[in-house]
Amino acid sequence: MSAIYRRELKSHFQSMTGYVFIAFMVLFIGIYFMAYNMMSGYPYFSYTLSGMVTIIMIGIPVLTMRSFADDRKTKTDQLLLTAPVSVTKMVLGKYLSMVTVFLVPVLLTSVCPLIIQMNGTAHLKADYASMLAFFLLGCVYIAIGMFISSLTESQIIAAVGTFGIILLLLLWPNLVGFLPASASSSAIGFLILWTLFVSIVYRITSHNLLGIGLEAAGVIAIVGIFFLKRNLLDRALVNLLEKVSITQVFQNFASHYIFDAGGLISYISIIFVLIFLTVQSIEKRRWS
Repeated sequence: MSAIYRRELKSHFQSMTGYVFIAFMVLFIGIYFMAYNMMSGYPYFSYTLSGMVTIIMIGIPVLTMRSFADDRKTKTDQLLLTAPVSVTKMVLGKYLSMVTVFLVPVLLTSVCPLIIQMNGTAHLKADYASMLAFFLLGCVYIAIGMFISSLTESQIIAAVGTFGIILLLLLWPNLVGFLPASASSSAIGFLILWTLFVSIVYRITSHNLLGIGLEAAGVIAIVGIFFLKRNLLDRALVNLLEKVSITQVFQNFASHYIFDAGGLISYISIIFVLIFLTVQSIEKRRWS
């Protein structure tokens, strides 16, 4: 894994992607820092990080788009797939190399709260806790981009797909409010979500019986609940989707100054799930 990690990390800087990403991040963090903290006098560095949540929506897709799509297009993935290393280690090596590139601008800007302290009142604990949440949020986005890249050989499709998903996650809290809360609407919504989940499982496994069985079981369960315990579905979909807002965890740190340990655990759990899905996607191609 270490050899793949070093190879991928080196490739990020040989192709200038790493340098451009770091410069892009540091530039905008500097702009927000000057505008919010230095000129406007806000004592929390988390204001700057809140502004950066929308900026990484642009930077992360550029960083992750070539992680697997480029290897697949140039057929160099065959060398990796036949190498004496497990797919899990290969995926982890690529993922950790991108996380390392993302970590560099985060570490470079870790001096900003100290600069605020030198010029007035600072809240170091809240600021560094927000930086931790921001870093883990970026790691989640990197895992999303890596998974999307493993599904296609086009870097453009990988970048646009990652951008679209991150944009959807940013708008998620506002979009959920437009959903109807009736039992019938919740049932339809759960059916759609279940079908999407089964489609992902089928794409990864290519197992017809498993896909049909999962789809049938989900449909029977949802329809059964609708007719037998309809009240359980009232606002059920809205309540569920409100709880899966990824950005809300970061906002708990940055806006409400709450150390959300459960939210950090959820970030780490999402990362592991996405890494697992990426491994399964590569394994499918390895044996196809």
